[in-house]
Amino acid sequence: MFDTRKLLDQFLGAGGLPSGQAGQGQTPAPQKGGSVSQSGGGDLIGRVLNSGAFGGAAAGGLVTLLLSNKKSRKMAGSLVKYGALAAVGGLAYKAYSDWQNGKGAGATQADMVREATPPAPPSGSAFEGGATVEAQSDLSLALLRAMIAAAKADGHIDADEQSRIFGFLDQVDLDTEAKAFVMDELRAPLDVDAVAKAATSQEIAAELYAASLLIVDEQNPAEKGYLAMLAARLNLPEDLVAHLHASVAGASEQAQITG
Repeated sequence: MFDTRKLLDQFLGAGGLPSGQAGQGQTPAPQKGGSVSQSGGGDLIGRVLNSGAFGGAAAGGLVTLLLSNKKSRKMAGSLVKYGALAAVGGLAYKAYSDWQNGKGAGATQADMVREATPPAPPSGSAFEGGATVEAQSDLSLALLRAMIAAAKADGHIDADEQSRIFGFLDQVDLDTEAKAFVMDELRAPLDVDAVAKAATSQEIAAELYAASLLIVDEQNPAEKGYLAMLAARLNLPEDLVAHLHASVAGASEQAQITG
């Protein structure tokens, strides 16, 4: 099995950055159809979005190809600093904790606006996949599947778009198995049940939904419908869903303030 956690980081823009250099000296993202030349192909995939949910100057690559002409969000700052698993887990953890404690979704959003980064989930918790490397790897894989599925929800990834993405994959520092996984997921029919079956707990269900929410454009009817269907398949309570939306919205607002 390939390193799923590494692929998740690279997918969202945290991969390939030398220790202590996250967010520093990043090469600007290429425009669609352009290119970037840089030594050390591991972080070629690591720069693309320039506005969105997490803030920061560095940005991610493959996710932007999936989101072309849909929206842009500053996702890189927290992802580069703490890793994608912790950042997505932090958004879900904040929403879940506030929901359990009876706080309103408005308070969750206000808290996230004040935060520089998503809060770190407790070490070894379900929001990190558990205490073992294997469990964290399984969660990273599930989050990747969820985000790729969400990117396909409006049907915009056609054969030409797939070819462009596959060409990009040939340029980056990923092993053959990791590239094959991405290709297979892109080619597979959209299957919300395949995403939902990875939710072995309510905490993981919340995190899968949060990851999907980062990708979709809620103004797009097809994608909004996909989110509703996913929430139902994940058996998420309506008020918890509201907190998850508030957590991501607050992080996005905070990024706009600081960005």
